[in-house]
Amino acid sequence: MTLTPTAHPPETLEGWYALHQIFRFTRQKPDAASLARLVKSAASATRSPKQPRKTKSSSPPIGWSRFVRLIGSTSDIMAIHFRESLDAIGAAQDSLAKTQLGKSVQPVYSFLSVAEAGLYHITAELARAAAARGGKVGDAEYAKALAERVGPERESQQVKRRLYPEIPEKMPYVCFYPMSKRRDASQNWYTLTLDERSRLMQSHGLTGRRYAGKVQQIITGAIGLDAWEWGVTLFAQDPLEFKKLVTDMRFDEVSAKYAEFGDFYVGRIIS
Repeated sequence: MTLTPTAHPPETLEGWYALHQIFRFTRQKPDAASLARLVKSAASATRSPKQPRKTKSSSPPIGWSRFVRLIGSTSDIMAIHFRESLDAIGAAQDSLAKTQLGKSVQPVYSFLSVAEAGLYHITAELARAAAARGGKVGDAEYAKALAERVGPERESQQVKRRLYPEIPEKMPYVCFYPMSKRRDASQNWYTLTLDERSRLMQSHGLTGRRYAGKVQQIITGAIGLDAWEWGVTLFAQDPLEFKKLVTDMRFDEVSAKYAEFGDFYVGRIIS
């Protein structure tokens, strides 16, 4: 089946897998000191392995885990794991379950996804070029041009930060929520042309850039992995920035017309 320009999805780059786990204590909540001890033990058990290297220099971790005390929620703890593979995510999940913290809580919700960078602009350009020469998306010339563009894109520092996100310093507050693009009969994101989706996402990105230095955002894709299509994880020094950013986002065209949001989970990283 030949994809039409309307139906053609954007090319994407993927990095680390991600798992967000929401828990509730099965008994009385521990005090701050006891919670810190439980988390310290769990953090040690779920610590990411080191990246193997041939050099003698110290190897960086291939992923990370953090624990968040949820505030204003019916749940108590959120665990966030980033790993280099789905199997490594499973190992982190199993390791946490065996700890005292894991035995003290019950799962309430989980969200499996993978860090993602959508290449809307590049895909739209290549689709227009294919149409202009009388070719089609996915043919040999398209594939060659895509490979030439994707390689440098993946190696750029900006994209690496999106695919392999570091834990931001001095941003202890966390907000996580899942979202999807609307597919109503009159407002269906997936029936828009690729050029229109590219335009809307570019405008959407400009809204987020206004919060550079105030909020760090990690976008993870979950199509085929979860009922929701994306996960958004925000870090900030001031939690009010979450309210301001999400408010601004909801007033831009792509969110106002096409975004559906799930539950929000907000809290502070447990040191």
